[in-house]
Amino acid sequence: MTDTKITLPEAEIPTHFYNIAPDLPTPLPPPLHPGTRQPIGPADLAPIFPMALIRQEVSVEPAVEIPDEVREIYRLYRPSPVFRARALEAALDTPAHIYYKSEHVSPVGSHKLNTALVQAWANKQEGVKRLATETGAGQWGSALACACRLMGLECMVYMVRVSYDTKPYRRIMIQSYGGQIVPSPSPLTQAGRAILAEHPDSPGSLGIAISEAVEDAAGRDDTKYSLGSVLNHVILHQTIIGQEAKKQMELAGEYPDILIGCHGGGSNFAGLTFPFLEDKLKGRRPALRAIAVEPASCPTLTKGPREYDFGDTAGLTPLLMMHTLGHNFVPPPVHSGGLRYHGSAPLVSHLLAAGMIEAEAYDQRSVFESAVQFARCEGTIPAPESAHAVHAAMRQALLARESGEAKVILFNLSGHGNFDMAAYDAFLSGQMDGGV
Repeated sequence: MTDTKITLPEAEIPTHFYNIAPDLPTPLPPPLHPGTRQPIGPADLAPIFPMALIRQEVSVEPAVEIPDEVREIYRLYRPSPVFRARALEAALDTPAHIYYKSEHVSPVGSHKLNTALVQAWANKQEGVKRLATETGAGQWGSALACACRLMGLECMVYMVRVSYDTKPYRRIMIQSYGGQIVPSPSPLTQAGRAILAEHPDSPGSLGIAISEAVEDAAGRDDTKYSLGSVLNHVILHQTIIGQEAKKQMELAGEYPDILIGCHGGGSNFAGLTFPFLEDKLKGRRPALRAIAVEPASCPTLTKGPREYDFGDTAGLTPLLMMHTLGHNFVPPPVHSGGLRYHGSAPLVSHLLAAGMIEAEAYDQRSVFESAVQFARCEGTIPAPESAHAVHAAMRQALLARESGEAKVILFNLSGHGNFDMAAYDAFLSGQMDGGV
């Protein structure tokens, strides 16, 4: 196939999400109750999640149906295109074929809307009026605010303070959709007040913001909590990315040798790779590689031990078996705010422990150098988070040049960087530190 842009008609939007749980080599360790340290049940999660999402969280069905109302809204931007990065290939002088899945085409500019719509729909079906959540760089907060508006719900967003201060356009986008947003840590919750009392100038973290959002949801009868990554049901919803990409790569007449996604909590990495990893888990593609790429300043998968830990700073959430830097870890205020999370998706951690995937970490100057080269070749300015996948893909393409192998590389361009110009300005002006 010689096309640069590989598209699918709306009729090809998947009807079901792919659930990797039944294909795992060993069962996933269960989450534990934060108080009793015993495996949690549905009743333990009911105060903060609707039952439909709780059922998805523990499901072992291989496929989970996508609601018709959600599929109808997906038509606004799905199926998203896959591009062949021909100009980048030429600039790198590589025999590798580089493809990228463009999730930045969604109304909010990232993949996050895929799960936000399902979560808002599920809560609406159970009579919930308001959702509370956290956001790092703002992609998730924007997505949930948009989904809540489309589903007729209210939205409350606790945004990590350093991102709230440096990414004003994400804040304005959330407000444009009708969402309420405050910097975290905030004086609105007990968790936020405790952090501010000890660290008045705290830059915040996703762990802190999660604590605030969970406390908010647990304290109101009309409110549930919504999470943009990490948990099984969120990962499940993102598999629409990889399912579409498999069809698109078939149209291209190629199958990836290497899959790449940036990694913070794990949703966009898993969303692209899990439908392909089904082939590896079932023995059809044993040599398939999948690489999760994280910032060296928050090296969860590459340096964090795999153990039970809280998903938030205050210890309000269930304990998850995951690679973690510790729930009290506050990452440096690097520009990739969406990757500044101390933990990781249990499913991603499980596959890493099983040797089914790989993990790499890079400093932010190297990442932005690759992002700028990509933008100058392909036109799209990547989000700082997505730039990690860009950098890893370019490194693999250069390795292919050295070996003379025509590797097929597919990465997830999970979001655009149009609201991240301050980060690019810091890099282009020489004022960006290494972020290690």
